[in-house]
Amino acid sequence: MSTIDVKAFGKVAVLMGGSSAEREVSLMSGSGVLQALKSQGVDAYAFDPATRDLVELKRDGFQRVFIALHGRHGEDGCVQGALELLGLPYTGSGVMASAICMDKTMSKRVFVAEGLPTPRWLWLSPDNQQRERIIAVPDELGLPLIVKPPREGSSIGITKVTGYSEMAEAVQLATQYDPDLLCEEFIEGEEVTCPVLGMGTDAHALPVIRIVAPEGKYDYQNKYFTDDTRYLCPSGLPEDEEREIQRIVVAAYRALGCRGWGRADLMIRASDRKPFLLEMNTSPGMTGHSLVPKSAQAVGISYPELCVRLLADARLDSTAMKAWA
Repeated sequence: MSTIDVKAFGKVAVLMGGSSAEREVSLMSGSGVLQALKSQGVDAYAFDPATRDLVELKRDGFQRVFIALHGRHGEDGCVQGALELLGLPYTGSGVMASAICMDKTMSKRVFVAEGLPTPRWLWLSPDNQQRERIIAVPDELGLPLIVKPPREGSSIGITKVTGYSEMAEAVQLATQYDPDLLCEEFIEGEEVTCPVLGMGTDAHALPVIRIVAPEGKYDYQNKYFTDDTRYLCPSGLPEDEEREIQRIVVAAYRALGCRGWGRADLMIRASDRKPFLLEMNTSPGMTGHSLVPKSAQAVGISYPELCVRLLADARLDSTAMKAWA
């Protein structure tokens, strides 16, 4: 911690809030980050893109940006592209990796191309969502299955479908958030998550966290607003299982082109203990219930230290490519 000169960061904006369906969570994340940075002597300020134009960042003399936005326009490459044009270094992944990771269908295509395990899935565009097509999905993926909007996070718009009659309602919910549909094989087993820090060959996994939610339901409410969900770190998994999950997660992180930090969500199939990648988050939560800070704490990295480390790694795509080379 002492080796990082926080004064060299200059004036820092913590982007929080925004206009996505995850605004409420982003405000919680951003408030935590802002308080942590200030406690370490960083000249940091809150900045909500929903109420202020991003060009004000340049006008008001900000020199570096911590992105605590979640979801659309914050995690999908849009704000990253704007910051590239403004020439303001920012935390987390660049434009391309952010865009790919935000779209779970595109992420899955990368996983498959790289030989990484992910549940079987069907992507249905808006012109391929006729009743006959929807009702045939369980025949192809089996039951139960998951129906979700491919470009949302925090379990928003997701339904676990256990019968044919539930498909229509699941589709109606998901398409409130995204015109496309992602239907996914349901993996029965344990849910885990694993953060990654760094870039390229220096990327490394933090400890795995095993998630034990009430009735196995790790939804929006149980993620952020109850204390009933248990997060086990150390995970209690056999050492070889933990190492394999970390290997898969780092491979996915590198294949997707991520940098700075990220967090992969996975399921471990109960029948054979095989892990399956669900998604990679490029702007993970930093709330009191969030998982990256919990994992970092397990290896002696405090919440404020984590925030400062991430801010120290802030960069633009052009400088990231030079660093990678």
